[in-house]
Amino acid sequence: MPAPSSSPTTTPATPAAPATPVPAGGVAPGSARARFGPVALVVSAGILVQFGAALAVMIMPRAGAAGVVTLRLAAAALVLLLLCRPKVRGYTRSDWGTVVAFGVAMAGMNGLFYQAIDRIPLGPAVTLEVLGPLALSVIVSRRLVNLLWAGLALGGVVLLSGHGGGGLGFGSLDPAGAAFAIGAGAMWAAYIVFSARTGRRFPQADGLALAMAVAAVLSLPLGVIESGSALLVPGTLALGLGVAVLSSVLPYTLELLALRRLPAPTFAILMSLEPAIAATAGFLVLNQAMSALDALAIALVIAASMGAVRSQIGKKAGTAGAAGTAGTAERAAKAGRAEAA
Repeated sequence: MPAPSSSPTTTPATPAAPATPVPAGGVAPGSARARFGPVALVVSAGILVQFGAALAVMIMPRAGAAGVVTLRLAAAALVLLLLCRPKVRGYTRSDWGTVVAFGVAMAGMNGLFYQAIDRIPLGPAVTLEVLGPLALSVIVSRRLVNLLWAGLALGGVVLLSGHGGGGLGFGSLDPAGAAFAIGAGAMWAAYIVFSARTGRRFPQADGLALAMAVAAVLSLPLGVIESGSALLVPGTLALGLGVAVLSSVLPYTLELLALRRLPAPTFAILMSLEPAIAATAGFLVLNQAMSALDALAIALVIAASMGAVRSQIGKKAGTAGAAGTAGTAERAAKAGRAEAA
């Protein structure tokens, strides 16, 4: 907010241009932190998710894929409910419908993905999964340039699919594992949509905590059927808590915060970084080697993500400039339409 004048003045002054409002956190909307902050949140979330997934692969022999999902979601729900203590009163039926849909998408995305990485390497699994967000970016995008970035990212995904880890192409992948990964991608697209809606309807991370509880309840029967008492072994519980923190609590919170300031198409294209992060995690944690073609594919995906970020920053700058010439009232109206979009 503008600093107060150090002393009063008796001479009438020419009215100054309205100052750009600064949020309570002290970050001006046009600052580098305000522009790149949401991007950093999304990238950090991706790193946590993929290294958490690599850890999950290591404990699947103890608890099974469904058991790991149950441990991850149940532990994450418990942590978030204790930290957020979300209110359950004062919400409409539509609000609850949104959070339940978010929980269903979260449970489906996790369940299908863990079934996939139990059958195929981490790199190819995430490569197939990311097709869901890419499709979303094309479907909902209102700018032609986003189609270009989505196409470039898709080219990287296709290249990476030929050598998904240790030289394994899609032709040698388990068909069920590939199908599970594609299904996880569809649920990932639904997750993006309902995560954004939940973030607008619930304060802070309250909606995330409630949705995580819904996902945990949905996954619990499957985990108990597959793993039984193995879920209660102290070492397995501890590792499951680690997976929950790395793959659910921290990244979902970061993504929820980012989606309040990023449109769904840009967020979806940024998710194209996931194959690159997954390939790195697979190499470092699971000894899944990468080829030169993998590196080229990763470069294409990163280039597409950078292009999406730059185009979004340019769009925001253009909107701010046009609003500044039209006056305060028009600025407020345009900001309201942008938020609604």
